[in-house]
Amino acid sequence: QYRSCAVSKSGCRINSISNQYFTEKLLRKMAAVRGMSGSLCTSLVSDRARESVRPTVSCVSAVREECTSKCVIARSSFTRLEGLRKNSKVPVFSGMNKQAKPQLNRSLCTPVASLMEPMADYTGNGSEKSKDIYNLFGRGKEVETHAMMLQIDQMSKPLRSFEKLDEAMLDEAYERCGEVTAEYAKTFYLGTKLMTPEKQRAIWAIYVWCRRTDEIVDGPNASRMTPNALDRWEERLDAIFEGKPYDTLDAALTDTISKFPVDKQSFRDMIDGMRMDLQKSRYETFDELYEYCYRVAGTVALMSVPIMGLMPGCEDQAEKIYRAALNLGLANQLTNILRDVGEDAQERNRIYLPLEDLRQFNITEEEVLNGCRDPVTGEIAQKWKDFMQFQLERARFYFDESEAGIAGLDLDARWPVWSALVVYRGILDAIVANGYDNFTMRAYVPKPQKIAWLGPAWLSANFPDKFGQPLSAARDLTYEQVSQQ
Repeated sequence: QYRSCAVSKSGCRINSISNQYFTEKLLRKMAAVRGMSGSLCTSLVSDRARESVRPTVSCVSAVREECTSKCVIARSSFTRLEGLRKNSKVPVFSGMNKQAKPQLNRSLCTPVASLMEPMADYTGNGSEKSKDIYNLFGRGKEVETHAMMLQIDQMSKPLRSFEKLDEAMLDEAYERCGEVTAEYAKTFYLGTKLMTPEKQRAIWAIYVWCRRTDEIVDGPNASRMTPNALDRWEERLDAIFEGKPYDTLDAALTDTISKFPVDKQSFRDMIDGMRMDLQKSRYETFDELYEYCYRVAGTVALMSVPIMGLMPGCEDQAEKIYRAALNLGLANQLTNILRDVGEDAQERNRIYLPLEDLRQFNITEEEVLNGCRDPVTGEIAQKWKDFMQFQLERARFYFDESEAGIAGLDLDARWPVWSALVVYRGILDAIVANGYDNFTMRAYVPKPQKIAWLGPAWLSANFPDKFGQPLSAARDLTYEQVSQQ
């Protein structure tokens, strides 16, 4: 049992409960130490405050000292563990009513968009597990196949059973997951809105977990993170799959895995992908890059297919369907890499493009970091355009390979997947339209064009025999043309 603290107007008192729980007032007191807004409370649970016997005044002082010495960034006031449970006597989410909820914005310090930022004590020398990082490289196909077979096997097992969580709390948790998804993954979010309500909520919960995982290595505190932070995050993953969520967003994922047959291995592989980001900023060959793409994007495909479900009678084609989903994840990640070349190089000193490929086109790392331009005209160099054409064709190949498996998905999942595929592939065309300048221009698909492509995607989803390939011509259709048809 843990010793928990509560703060009242008359002073401090001890409230011993079966699990660790910090009240809103204590969280506000912690935030006040750093001069933070009361609504931006940290979810920090101080290691010092976990001691089973400590006077409450000392506990508060310890928390205050922890905040002061480590400059913990304020975070949303989420409750801990069993405080989430429906039958708990502990009040849940005090001070988190909808009236007080701020508007969503780009800041990762807002309660709505709050994505788990590891605490300062996550940094350090790392554990023994983290030292095995070099075993991650060079076996992408093997790792991918292992996780795929585990996931296929999981689909034949009974669903997990956990103690029921509070429905009102879960509704709010899923709502927040949807808001974060809408803010940070607009194309992805568009696809989820075409799903059934239960499936879209589950996909949002998975996306937010993936986003929070990514924030460990790419968030505001990424420069201070070590592999030890990811070890701690993996412990939280274990708790989620044991039915013991740490906060509200974790609770949404716990609820999701109790309703859908999702295997844990793909989540572990994604955490290993973040370990690769901490250790590696260059990839020599496409084979090396392939493993990274699987770990950070192919894993999302493995997580998502169990939510979407397979068409009845297609269970014997599960491997083919999952392979196609993995190809779509790879294509999406290659698209991300090609779209974000300038951002990755200039802001993070990362080059995901295979160095072997760059050398074939006589392009140096320095040219990628500085923008590959013709020294005379100042325009994008021709060799960069040639290089990008090669990379774009590779990404298109994997998009094409992914189409074969969509017909094996449940009928209500096909349209969202076709829509996301066609729209995301459109980013490749936008790179070309930008003159291959992915150093200073961000390629995207305008909203009217996204809407125009929904029609052809619907035809492909509902009439796969006649419109199995979403018509290459559909990429050129305007909104008016689709409306007329």
